[in-house]
Formats: sequence, structure tokens, C-alpha cells
Amino acid sequence: METETLSAIDNRVTTEGGSRYGAIRIKDVYKSFPQEEGPDIVVLNNISLDFESGEFVSLIGPSGCGKSTLLRIIAGLAQPDSGELDLDGDKIREPGYERGLVFQDPTLFPWKTIYENIAFGLRARGVYRQEKHNIPEFFKLVGLENFEKSYPHHLSGGMAQRASLARALVNNPKVLLLDEPLGALDAFTRMNMQDEILKIWERRGMTSIMVTHDVDEAIYMADRIVVMSARPAKIEQVIKVEIGRPRQRDDPDFLELRAKILQILHFAGTRQELQYYL
Repeated sequence: METETLSAIDNRVTTEGGSRYGAIRIKDVYKSFPQEEGPDIVVLNNISLDFESGEFVSLIGPSGCGKSTLLRIIAGLAQPDSGELDLDGDKIREPGYERGLVFQDPTLFPWKTIYENIAFGLRARGVYRQEKHNIPEFFKLVGLENFEKSYPHHLSGGMAQRASLARALVNNPKVLLLDEPLGALDAFTRMNMQDEILKIWERRGMTSIMVTHDVDEAIYMADRIVVMSARPAKIEQVIKVEIGRPRQRDDPDFLELRAKILQILHFAGTRQELQYYL
């Protein structure tokens, strides 16, 4: 079978299924965790939020406020106590291949080659034979050509995270969920990976939602920034980033927005928590 390019895949999905991007609606989501002693810990306090098709949104807030919990609920890995979530009008009740998830740590299977790690999602869905001819394009997309036969321990941290990104993308998800995916990388690799993720997002156009503790990263990457309060989390403010792309970190508008978000975070959390973002 002739190899189908990623552009052809994008065009085919759009033609067959209408919009290939994912609009997410979250309404009154409440989540708590029971304790052996004392009252339950409320993490998300009636969160309502909409994500538009194809946009890039960053979630930021004090440490432990529930950002990752919200992302896991969107992924279907956790269930809210109450409230509703839907993707393109369909209720979110469990994990689905239309939502790709990338964690802070690569979480690759150490006993499998990089090829087998990336192909894992296709095998799990039972479509490997039909879709395997597309896998080389995903190696190319994340810059891992010639590493198909390597194992995770052969890769640097940045390369391993590229492999995790390809594993999430191979199923052509409508939504890409990023849970602090660059937090463990050194500063230079982190900035390089920010650009790589943006290139992929701009090329593929899937809705992308990223949890980060880095204010500069949020401004550099996102169309909108959702600032969450300390636990129990509520939406403190939603900020539209009205700065053109590509963005410069020393641009006066960039620095002004950075100062504004840090001020909001000061009121959303505590003075001690604020230093985590600097």
C-alpha cells in the first residue's frame, strides 16, 4: 500500500468526519477525594469552561489546585463527582483515542522499541495492520527518523518526550492533552520542544490543552490562558493572548502580560506559592 502523508490523513479525516477538531464543553464539574479521617478534599469546585475547536489553551494555577485532575477528567482517566463534559456533543465517560495524552514523564515501555511504543495505540485499537504504513510519517513529524529500533534508555529526555508525543499523535486525536510535558527538561531543550509542539499544533490543528507551572511557557504557546485559584479550584480568570506569532519573550506586550498573570496568581494562591512560577 502506498504511504499516506500526514496532510492526506488530515484531509481524509476532515472529509469523512466533518470538522476533525474537538470542541470541549465542561459544565459544573465538581471533584473531591475522600480522606480516612476528616472531610473530603474538594479539588474542583463547579468548574465550567469551553474549549474551542483547534485552539491552544494553557491551564495555570497554584501547585496542587487541580489542574492535572481536570486534565485527567477530560482524558476520561478520572470521573467527576458531578457535572458534565462532552466532546463535539458526545459525553466524555471513559478514555478514547480521540483524546491523546502526554504526561510529564515519557512513560514509555522500557522493554519495547521506540517503533513498538509509538505503534502501541494502533495495536490497542486493533487497526495496526491498516494504519502501520503511516507510522514512519510520525517519526518524521517529531524528528526521530532512524530511531525506530532504539529502546527508551537510548534516548535523551527530550527525545523520549518526542516519542511520547508521537505515540499520542499516531491515533490522529481531535484533542491533545499535555500534562506538564516539558517540566522535566533543561531550559534549552524545553524552549526547543515548545517550538516543536507549536509547529505540530499549527500543522495538525487539533485542540490542545496544556497544564504548566511556567507563566512564560503559557504566554508563549497559548491562545488563551486559564488561571485557576488555589484548592478548591475555581476559574480565577481566562485571558486571551493577543500577541502575534511567532512570539518574542522580551516583547513589551509579553512582559506586560507576564506581570498581569503573576499578579493574578498572587491573589489566586499565596505569596509562598508565587515564587514557584518565577
